[in-house]
Amino acid sequence: MAKFYGNIGFVKTEEKAPGVYRPVETLRAYKGDLLNNVKRWESTEYVNDDLSLNNRISILADSFAYENFGAMKFVEQYGTRWKITAAEVQRPRIILSVGGVYNGQSN
Repeated sequence: MAKFYGNIGFVKTEEKAPGVYRPVETLRAYKGDLLNNVKRWESTEYVNDDLSLNNRISILADSFAYENFGAMKFVEQYGTRWKITAAEVQRPRIILSVGGVYNGQSN
């Protein structure tokens, strides 16, 4: 089983000014195990196909991760931000399923 060490991105919406809400990104480093490491090419109507991962990552979670696991949006892996498609709590771990490239706002 391969090891994982990388950043998990948490994104929450916070009020910056009265009536003005913006997404705020927090990066936290976690370690754990890479359960599945699969890549796939998805056919599109464009010239180039899209690369997608079908990875499952089991991280050792801390209290911040348990309190904010609903705000987990992406994993930084292989120099790219990948969308978290599912987060499953199995104390003391959280198992993350990773899909396509994350195209959210970057600070």
